[in-house]
Amino acid sequence: MDNFELKTEPKAKRKPIIWNILTVIVLLAACPLAYLFLTIFQNPNVLPASLLPAELPTFYLTPTPTTTIIGLAPTWTPTLTMQPSPTRTKAPTWTSVPALITPTVTITPPANASAGAETTTTAMPASAEISYVASTTMHPDLACKWLGVGGIVLDVNKKPLLFQTIQLGGTLNGKAVTGQVLSGNDPAYGNSGFEIKLADSAIDSTQTLWIQLFDNNGKSLTDKIYFDTYSDCQKNLAMIVFTLTQ
Repeated sequence: MDNFELKTEPKAKRKPIIWNILTVIVLLAACPLAYLFLTIFQNPNVLPASLLPAELPTFYLTPTPTTTIIGLAPTWTPTLTMQPSPTRTKAPTWTSVPALITPTVTITPPANASAGAETTTTAMPASAEISYVASTTMHPDLACKWLGVGGIVLDVNKKPLLFQTIQLGGTLNGKAVTGQVLSGNDPAYGNSGFEIKLADSAIDSTQTLWIQLFDNNGKSLTDKIYFDTYSDCQKNLAMIVFTLTQ
């Protein structure tokens, strides 16, 4: 018993209280932060506008365009459509007007023709009938401001004869005049109609102009036929009907 000694146990060291206080402060601070995060998560609009994220643009899906090839029909053939050209309204038949000047045919050159000219007595394959009417018959918009020759070409059966050559020459008011057209170039006179303009006003002339008909091979069907023109506005269009006689 004398050797038995009692040993005192060492006292446990206590942690400083400061750490407990800091722990409590951190926990207390974490609670409001947790509440704030939860609120923002549930309703982000509680944040100020400056802190809100930018809105993303809305994307729209549009259908993808597709190419449709239009095929031609197996029997398709390109065609050319000819547009009809405007034509003047066909004038009434002028041969039925009895009040016109009696038609005359001149198949010999005038007396003042150049020396050496010969008069052909052989019958030609065609004849010509000349009459005079007002140019307003064909050109009502020009009044008397026109002078010219027009007419038609007929075959032996009195049918329109196309593509015959009509030549005109001579002098008018001291100036040389020439002209050439094909029958059918002016259907306003008829299917084989033709027209040659001489001047922009009515002018008198006596046997200084001639007209002649040729076939489509260049063979003359008439001699040079001399005719007159008039300053009279009722006779400033010379109407000539060529008719094949053989």
